[in-house]
Amino acid sequence: MKLALSSDEVAFRDELRRFYRTEIPQAIRDKVKYGLDITRDEAVTSHKILNDAGLATPKWPVEWGGKNWTPMQLHLWEDELQLASVPDPLTFNANMIGPVIAQFGSQEMKQRFLPATAALDIWWCQGFSEPDAGSDLASLRTTAVRDGDSYLVNGQKIWTTMAQWADWIFCLVRTDPNVPKKQAGISLLLFDVKTPGVTIRPIKLIDGRHEVNEVFFENVRVPADQLVGEENQGWTYAKFLLGNERTGITAVGRTKVRLAVAKEYAAQTRSGASTLLDDPRFAARLAEVENELLALELTLLRVVANSSEGKPNPASSVLKMRGSELQQAATELLLDIAGPDGLPVHAAGIAAPDWAQRTGPSYLNMRKTTIYGGSSEVQRTIIASTILGL
Repeated sequence: MKLALSSDEVAFRDELRRFYRTEIPQAIRDKVKYGLDITRDEAVTSHKILNDAGLATPKWPVEWGGKNWTPMQLHLWEDELQLASVPDPLTFNANMIGPVIAQFGSQEMKQRFLPATAALDIWWCQGFSEPDAGSDLASLRTTAVRDGDSYLVNGQKIWTTMAQWADWIFCLVRTDPNVPKKQAGISLLLFDVKTPGVTIRPIKLIDGRHEVNEVFFENVRVPADQLVGEENQGWTYAKFLLGNERTGITAVGRTKVRLAVAKEYAAQTRSGASTLLDDPRFAARLAEVENELLALELTLLRVVANSSEGKPNPASSVLKMRGSELQQAATELLLDIAGPDGLPVHAAGIAAPDWAQRTGPSYLNMRKTTIYGGSSEVQRTIIASTILGL
């Protein structure tokens, strides 16, 4: 396994490091670092700066703005971005629908959507999960019936992240209900969320935030030329998209930043005659998480080093599972540092510092990481079968 960077890779890394820390506004990066929500405008601002520099969609085909980078360069691009607390390029655009359109869309569709998707002139949301079709996505029941030059869409989606900020939705629909294999009758449609018949309803999460939504479709008319690829081939496109969704989910860089913030807060928290950072029990717990993160980073580098041929590596399931678990461990550490001050969530006029009040909601929100992108249970099954041969 290659651990040392070449001189060219060091120069590449240093230029990324300089760009992220000087071109992305400090106020936005501070919000990300300390767990504050950024606004839609701030997300767009950061994404556009990255896109203008060719740093929003490097994994796309070169003809549509991608970079012909090595796996190590792609790793450095992502790792340095996270270490600098730069908001990720909008994943719905950069990692999900953009690559699908580039791979399966018509030339006309690529020209129409890819530049706007890369530049975040269109904010996309994902219409996949339904109340009775989450883990078993192929059981979806939203229908699209061909009517002349368009489709009529009826049904419901749920857990649609940031739909309240979105312009368009990429939506899995059932176009053939009579096929013997349920995966065979699904298509992928693109349409404006302001189309008549679309209703977006917020879902309040356990941490008190509005992040996800219910989306309802009632006789929504979608032009037929907004069908991606071929009718009834949507399951193929969905699998391709979900493979890209896991990009960056390991989040080693972001967990490093969160642990650094934990040390910062621990140094401000009194424990006996000193601070919590000097407490041997706390130091041992922090060291354990840091060591686990180092082991994960080494595994990540091994995967990167073995990805030169572009073949899927089953170790990616280890990365996803442990990465999400360590993200949760870091938020648990922050909550424990806050102690009782972490209890009054969104309370005003109390003595607890703002950072401590944020630890409770952050802890609750991060419970999702071991579910999305393939739950830990699913990852253990993959590890058992593909790595351990059980």
